[in-house]
Amino acid sequence: MTIYDIPVKTLTGDDSSLASFKDEAILIVNVASKCGLTPQYEGLEELQKKYGPQGFSVVGFPCNQFAGQEPGTAEEIQTFCSTTYGVTFPLFEKIDVNGEHQSPIYKELEKVSDAEGYSGDVRWNFEKFLVAKNGSVSRFAPQVTPEDPALLIAIETALS
Repeated sequence: MTIYDIPVKTLTGDDSSLASFKDEAILIVNVASKCGLTPQYEGLEELQKKYGPQGFSVVGFPCNQFAGQEPGTAEEIQTFCSTTYGVTFPLFEKIDVNGEHQSPIYKELEKVSDAEGYSGDVRWNFEKFLVAKNGSVSRFAPQVTPEDPALLIAIETALS
């Protein structure tokens, strides 16, 4: 089973999966509305606009595991993201990225090491996992912004 086969729900609660992204490069991000890193939504949306036409998508999974920084309902999250940051990329249901109720997607993703060699539990909101068209995965720490040259190079490579 791959991350594309794992059942997920959309933010509105509909059954879904990441299967529709199988031939694209995707940036999977655990997001939160009340975090010091929340302004990264703006940069994530810019990535969506810039690379979307080339077969790329940001995929957001709201998560409330870090200091309760995503307390909202699905409707509140959607409204916040669309009105505050103009988010057009897909958001899925609020999930746990660590612990006993960890999403199976994150159980797979956390095996990947970032540039500093860290693997394991997601450390904070806005940790990023780039899945290339060929299925390879790269991991980026939460503090790596969407504008970071290393992330941009990785996205461009993932699209080729």
